[in-house]
Amino acid sequence: MSEILIIGGGITGCASAYHLARRGAKVRLIESRNIAAMASGWTLGGVRQSGRDPAELPLARAAVTRWIGLADELGAETGYHRDGNIRLARTADEVETIREMVTAQRALGLTLDFLPDADAVRAIAPAIEAGVLAASFCPTDGYADPVAATRAFATAAQRYGAEIEEGIEAVGLVVRNGRIAGVETSRGFISADRVIVAAGTHSAALLAPLGLDLPLAIMQVQVALSRPVERVFQQVFGVANADCAGRQQPDGCFRYTSGIGPYPGDPERWTAATLAPVQAEMEALRARIGAFLPTLAAAPIERCWGGLIDMTPDALPVISPVATVQGLVVAAGFSGHGFGIAPAVGEAVAALVLDTPLPFDLAAFRFDRFSRGATAAPMTLHG
Repeated sequence: MSEILIIGGGITGCASAYHLARRGAKVRLIESRNIAAMASGWTLGGVRQSGRDPAELPLARAAVTRWIGLADELGAETGYHRDGNIRLARTADEVETIREMVTAQRALGLTLDFLPDADAVRAIAPAIEAGVLAASFCPTDGYADPVAATRAFATAAQRYGAEIEEGIEAVGLVVRNGRIAGVETSRGFISADRVIVAAGTHSAALLAPLGLDLPLAIMQVQVALSRPVERVFQQVFGVANADCAGRQQPDGCFRYTSGIGPYPGDPERWTAATLAPVQAEMEALRARIGAFLPTLAAAPIERCWGGLIDMTPDALPVISPVATVQGLVVAAGFSGHGFGIAPAVGEAVAALVLDTPLPFDLAAFRFDRFSRGATAAPMTLHG
C-alpha cells in the first residue's frame, strides 16, 4: 500500500491523519516538536461560525455539528462546550461593524442575534460592565480544549493504524518527474507518493525550494492564563476590531489573548523565550479587557506565552492540491482561525488526497489564487 506522509502535528494534520486512517489509508505523520506545539496549543480553542468569511462558513457549520459528538467519536475528551460566542462593540463605529456582520451572516442562514444595547449584552453575559454599546451573539458557537482535542485526533488516528512521530523535522520535499517522492527529514529520507504540508508557519519555507510561493505573513499573539477565580463568564468573547479575545475555562482560569502584530524573530527557529510577551504589552491588554470585564481582568496571572499565526493575504487558508507537483497537498495558512473548522478540514483533506468526492466547495482555498491576485483582508478574530 502506498504511503501518505503528513508534515505537521497541529490539529489540521492530526485531523487529516484521523480521517485518512479511518478510511484505511496508510498514514505517517511527522512533527518537528510535539503534538499541538504551536497554534493548535496556544489558541483559545474557539469553535465558532460567527464572523467567518462566507467561504469558510460551510466548513464551520459542518465542524460545529461534528464537535457535538466528537469526544465520543474519537474516544477521548475534547473539552468542547457550546456556550456561545459574543462579539462586543465599544464605539459607534464598532456598533455598525457588528450590525453589518449580523445582517450579512443571517442572510447566509446563520442564527446570530444583534444585542442593541448594554442591557441586552448583560442579559447574556452579566459579568460585562461598562464600556460596551452592543454586541452579536451566536448561541451555537463554543470552544474546546486545544491541546486535548488535538491529541484526541492523534490518538484516534493511531488506533486506526496511523504512525505519529514527534521530534522529526521535515527538511525538504523531494520531487521526481513532476511527482512527490518523499521528504528529507532530520532522521533521513522518508518515501511517500502523497504528502500533505500542514506545517503552519513552516509551510512556506518547505514549499519555496520547489518554486512554490505561499505568501504567509508570520504574526504574533500574546496569551495569558489567570489563576482560578469564581466562574462568572460562560461565552467566548471577541471585539469588533480583534484587539483582544478570551474565555473563562470551566476550572475558573481566565484565558485571554491580544490582537496580532508582526513577529520580529525567525519563525523557523522560535523558542518559548523568543515568543515571551513583554510585560508592558500584557498590562495594556489587561487594561483593554478590564474596561468591560474588570473582575476577570484583575485576576492574578498564572503564566503568559506567545503564539504565531500563519496569515495569508486574504485571511483564508490554503486547502488544495498543487497543480505542478502531483501528489502534493497543502493545508496551511489558517490565519488564526483554523482550530474550530479542523474536523471538517480533515475530512476535506482526506478527500483531496484519496481523490474521492469533496464534501465541501474548496474553490476559495486554491493554492494558485494568490498568483491571480487574491484580495487582501484584515484580521477579524482569531481562535
